[in-house]
Amino acid sequence: MYRIILTVLAALLMPIISSGESNRFFVIPVKGEINAATQRTLSKGLEEAKLAKADFVIIHINTYGGAVDAADSMRSALLRYQIPVIAFIDNQAVSAGALISIACDSIFMRTGSTIGAATVVNQSGEPMPDKYQSFMRAMMRSTAQANGRNPLIAEAMVDPTVSVPGIVDSTKVLSFTMEEAITNGYCEGRAESLDEVAMAVSPEEVYKLEKQRVTTLDKIISFFLKPYIQGLLLMLIIGGIYFELQSPGIGFPSAAAIIGAVLYFSPLYLEGMAENWELIVFILGILLIMAEIFVIPGFGVAGISGIILTVTGLSFAMIDNDLFYMKGEYNFLVIIKPLSIVLLSGFSSLVLSIWLAGRLIPGRSFSGLALNTSLSSSKGYVSVDGSLDHLVGKIATAKSSMRPSGKIEIEGKWYEATMEIGMAGTGDKLIVIRAGGGRLYCEHLPQ
Repeated sequence: MYRIILTVLAALLMPIISSGESNRFFVIPVKGEINAATQRTLSKGLEEAKLAKADFVIIHINTYGGAVDAADSMRSALLRYQIPVIAFIDNQAVSAGALISIACDSIFMRTGSTIGAATVVNQSGEPMPDKYQSFMRAMMRSTAQANGRNPLIAEAMVDPTVSVPGIVDSTKVLSFTMEEAITNGYCEGRAESLDEVAMAVSPEEVYKLEKQRVTTLDKIISFFLKPYIQGLLLMLIIGGIYFELQSPGIGFPSAAAIIGAVLYFSPLYLEGMAENWELIVFILGILLIMAEIFVIPGFGVAGISGIILTVTGLSFAMIDNDLFYMKGEYNFLVIIKPLSIVLLSGFSSLVLSIWLAGRLIPGRSFSGLALNTSLSSSKGYVSVDGSLDHLVGKIATAKSSMRPSGKIEIEGKWYEATMEIGMAGTGDKLIVIRAGGGRLYCEHLPQ
């Protein structure tokens, strides 16, 4: 009787004991376009897997590729990760997806899935110049070598000129089906689900699958990290600044620019990509541009420096760096991509803003750059001539901003004039100090 009771208790306790020793699998999704948002999801997932004390991490992959710089950061994180990582290719692991898959310790593929075709292409799908392909070849080759796979096959997935005897000739970019990947050592086996992946790794043990939880805040941050959203925010920032400079005091354009800047920098700052110096450089650039327009006459060093600082702040905020020092392997693409986004968005926003300003504020599109007001005699204007000496010493009132040229009023008549020193605002009291070359020269009236 005593032995029967012990046997029953042992049978009841066995599942509890087994569950305590089960393998824990932590699942991280990598789906859709590879970009900063995907990189963020993976980075947070790897940290969560450590906290959960997972025995294995499964990267659930279905992607046609995306940004090379984001894929490179993800690859580096996977290669350095201490917990074994398994790639489960649910459908496609193309381009950057192939690089991420090869960075995992083992690969399982669903029937009908593919891996490969990692040639670097532009937005139109055309291959980029060889310097980009060379970088991608090196990444694929080194990643394959790190995990004991044939590096020549990895190169052939990028470069159609690479030939692998018995697999692919030198005219086609290499891609593998599930069966081909298994045959050539680029896949450990077939799996139709996450459960089958777990059972393949621990066939005789109890396992537990835990999927990464994505919070609402994570979704919001990831949304604002998408390249096209960042481009729209850049257009909002630049367009808001342009409209505010065209019509100072309205308030709405500057508010739109501030909101755009907050939405642009906040996700990057929270993720540790944007540093304090980048925010300072951006703000300093804006201040220099405003000083050039409102304080300093002409357009020179301050304006050009302001533009350079603004572009630098916006561009480097997208890059994981520490005062120009790039974290990880140096990659020219890491710099050129955000710079291209900023310049293209800025140019598009400027063109659109000028067009809208011409529609909404007629005659103001280029009024800050040129004097285009019609100076008719019926409005009190008189043309300058050589007989202006009698106006020297007269008190004048500035009728426009003089930076340094503008319009003044003397005894009810308007004249064109230039400030001898500094600038003047509308309504300032001036004194004519000389006349020459058919022009009046003024300075501020002494108090």
